[in-house]
Amino acid sequence: MTTWDSDEPAEPLRIGPLGWTVAGLRGLTLGTVTYGSLAFLLALRLIEAPVFRRNRPFTPFVTQFVCRSAFVIMGIRYRVSGRPMRLKGAVVANHASWLDIFTLNACQRVYFVSKSEVARWPGIGWLARATGTVFIARDPRKAKDQQRVFEDRLRAGHRLVFFPEGTSTDGQRVLPFKPTLFQAFYTHGLDHTMHIQPVTVVYLPPKGEEPRFYGWWGDMEFGPHFLKSLAALRQGRVEVIFHDPVAVDAFASRKELARHCEDTVRRALEARLAAGRDSALPGPGPV
Repeated sequence: MTTWDSDEPAEPLRIGPLGWTVAGLRGLTLGTVTYGSLAFLLALRLIEAPVFRRNRPFTPFVTQFVCRSAFVIMGIRYRVSGRPMRLKGAVVANHASWLDIFTLNACQRVYFVSKSEVARWPGIGWLARATGTVFIARDPRKAKDQQRVFEDRLRAGHRLVFFPEGTSTDGQRVLPFKPTLFQAFYTHGLDHTMHIQPVTVVYLPPKGEEPRFYGWWGDMEFGPHFLKSLAALRQGRVEVIFHDPVAVDAFASRKELARHCEDTVRRALEARLAAGRDSALPGPGPV
């Protein structure tokens, strides 16, 4: 898989003494809430799994609590427009940052589709496995097996989230949506029962910072970016825009469905970023 990169390098990490203190306090609090809740989730899953098997009627609420708490702890303002669908199907969104996991989990109970390498990441992999993430290997020989897993989770009523761009960006653009994962919705009659809801995620930077502040792309390391986000004395905001869900069988092919979702997400991102830039311009002053 090709990783998107920018022609302009990201700004170097600069954290002052106060920033390090703030990052430490926020990081300690976030870690305590996250891994304390993980222990509770795993204990709850011991009861949940034998009774409900693949269904998870209780543990997604724990995940949602952690993700909502993360924005309070970090001081990032959080806003949602529109409503998550209640229909069977999946959510597709643009991908700008590791923060997307918190952003999209905080407002709905969903399960992410992720590349298999994430399962081996220290700390992050444990969280991903515990919260029911579907891991996809980038191996054509396993394509049929993976599609079967994908189908089984959809039929079980799990609302999956995936990023059709296939890579994260700087948050200032939407890359072409790859139609590959949409194919699962056109097999064994799923197209007649499933819906897709496009979602736009918009990150607006702290005042005085570059627009790409929360973006995580290319070969950027997670640790420094995480520290930079924690250390910001004045945080920005994130907005989640839920668009109208569409029936899969309203589109003749996976390519048409992917193109519709891509266009919907891109238009909303461009409009919101433009509005954000306009609001940042100096006005005529107090009257």
